[in-house]
Amino acid sequence: MQRTRCAVHWMGGLSHNSRRRKRTQMTPYELQQLIRDGEDSGLEFKRDEVTNFDLAREVTAFLNHMGGTVLLGVDDGGRIVGAQRPRLEEWVVELCRAKIDPPVIPSLHWVRNAEPGSDVLAVRVSVGPDKPYARVHNKRRTYYVRVGSTSREASSEELERMYQSAGRLNYGVKPVPGAGVEELDLRRLRDYLTRVLGGSAPDDDDTNEWGTLLHNLEFVTQTPEGLVATVDGMLLFGTRPRRFLPQSGIRAICYPSLAPDYATRADQDLHGPIVPLVGIDGYLLDPSLVDKAWDFVRLNTTPTARLDGMRRVDRWPFPEAVVRECIANALAHRDYSIRGTDITLNAFPDRLEIESPGSLPNTITVERMRAGVRYARNQTLMNVMRDYGYVDARGMGIRNKVVPGMLAHNGTEPEFMAEEHRLTVRLRDDPQAVPR
Repeated sequence: MQRTRCAVHWMGGLSHNSRRRKRTQMTPYELQQLIRDGEDSGLEFKRDEVTNFDLAREVTAFLNHMGGTVLLGVDDGGRIVGAQRPRLEEWVVELCRAKIDPPVIPSLHWVRNAEPGSDVLAVRVSVGPDKPYARVHNKRRTYYVRVGSTSREASSEELERMYQSAGRLNYGVKPVPGAGVEELDLRRLRDYLTRVLGGSAPDDDDTNEWGTLLHNLEFVTQTPEGLVATVDGMLLFGTRPRRFLPQSGIRAICYPSLAPDYATRADQDLHGPIVPLVGIDGYLLDPSLVDKAWDFVRLNTTPTARLDGMRRVDRWPFPEAVVRECIANALAHRDYSIRGTDITLNAFPDRLEIESPGSLPNTITVERMRAGVRYARNQTLMNVMRDYGYVDARGMGIRNKVVPGMLAHNGTEPEFMAEEHRLTVRLRDDPQAVPR
């Protein structure tokens, strides 16, 4: 994670800290403090004779990351050498228009007399709303990402995640190689179509009708090898989701201490389809992934007791409706293009943490999420889970269920921590409760 700087509060491009006070001016002293901390994922030093090829690379990497600033007139060692290139501002603006696609307009700010007689131009860009951004050179488009203090070409997986984050790629409809229609559980599908939706389902041996129906629902897709399950279809109704999508599970751990440690009370790999299997008689035959996660929490947390007059009342540390909503949201909204990383569910003596892989989608912030702004990285997953009643029907579960649910339960508010590649929800136990 990018470290906090003592003098970057003016740099709106570092948008991960939304509470940072914005300013339009920076003093020479603040510039010195900024330079002293050195280059990192949000700051780059360049002499003003930098080529348009190199500057476009740095700006593109910042746009595809969290935003950042290039200081023109500072060498790689952090020495202020001054910017003297004629018409420097015009050159930078034209470069960002002609050499970056989509074009951007940077924020430019001169720091006069950063050293006696030496000026520095700060070129700032915020995180780009139209990712991914490409540097265009000789009609070739190249995509860059920022990693630490360096800018490098994006991998195919990183480029895919940027397209998905911007809403320009639906990862859920991608085919799952090797997973034919037979890898989907027809019993779960039949239950969904009849009991949940109140409709009808084809006969089991009517493969053509099943294929057409599942294709229309985007649970399967056509490939040169025939119909295969989509990512969404496998996650929801797969007989063996873990085999084909190793990132489809939940790693659930209960710690006896207040911090993660090798010593655990319980450590389980929860996997299986997201939705349950219910028999024709209405009995639950196989629980959903949401049910399995809640069972883990219930079995690995201790109820507390309160006195209600002369009567003792037991209370679980976390309300079931809140926990289930948080788990369902993690399953519905996580970034499944990040392979090999499960959702994590960590139970501590004083709190519960649910960590979901992937940054928040394009324009969503924690503040907007708490306010009830709707978003869906995986719309099909969200729709089906809404049909089952796992998530709020209006898409406002955080505002209408999670926050008020915790306040009513123990007077605490849930904490939401958005980082570059993950979102963590933290629920606090009641500090006034008396253990059994």
